[in-house]
Amino acid sequence: MYCPFCRHPDSRVIDSRVAEDGTAIRRRRSCPECGRRFTTQESVILMVAKRSGVTEPFTREKIVRGVQRACQGRPVDEDQLAMLAQRVEETIRARGLAVVPSHEVGLAILGPLRDLDEVAYLRFASVYRGFESLDDFEKEITALRGRHLDEPDDDVPAARADGKHGK
Repeated sequence: MYCPFCRHPDSRVIDSRVAEDGTAIRRRRSCPECGRRFTTQESVILMVAKRSGVTEPFTREKIVRGVQRACQGRPVDEDQLAMLAQRVEETIRARGLAVVPSHEVGLAILGPLRDLDEVAYLRFASVYRGFESLDDFEKEITALRGRHLDEPDDDVPAARADGKHGK
């Protein structure tokens, strides 16, 4: 590591700390030549392998841009998209791979997007999964409806053991 002040090719690490939720390390360094101190930050670059064979760095911004198209005209704000991109990155990083196939990134988007907005989810899934007919949409809508039936309805009060209604 070159000293940013005198360009000496070596430095000594004084202190190291985990930063950015464990995805980076901050190091406090000292130059043995000029004695000045400086901070560096090291982070692992997560790479995405595209179908074409090309690899590129993972970026949350690309996730947001891709999902924005599906959310066009929907009641989804920028903060929600940023949170979705963060969830996707956490899911991808949790796999512990240095290079992740692009189709796994798409799969990691589907769950959080379905929870965020079902219409946007259908739009994204139709492109990502390559829907070719109305049957494809109907199957996905049926699956979404099935999820609603499995979820408890918070608006309906639970039946009381004594058979009485009310609060």
